[in-house]
Amino acid sequence: MALTKKFLKTKPVCKVTFAIAAAEADTVAVAGDFNNWDTTTPLKKLKNGTFKGTFDIPTEKSYEFKYVVDGEWVNEEAADGYQWNDYAAAENSVLEL
Repeated sequence: MALTKKFLKTKPVCKVTFAIAAAEADTVAVAGDFNNWDTTTPLKKLKNGTFKGTFDIPTEKSYEFKYVVDGEWVNEEAADGYQWNDYAAAENSVLEL
């Protein structure tokens, strides 16, 4: 799994690329605070089996998120941290911008 950030100099936005190796998966989405936990935000499957997508996310804030791999919620191993979420009764990945 991978998470890359590219901060823009002209706007308070960061281009965040989410990537997860899930060769056997049919669908992968990323859901979090930055997209109102929308599980229909898909990542594109690459030929090597990695799912990848880049999103513009406002800076100077932290966001909780998870991947949804064929309906199963999965944390990002390279997250900036983890935060307990009572609603989910589990830890979520944290993205610090």
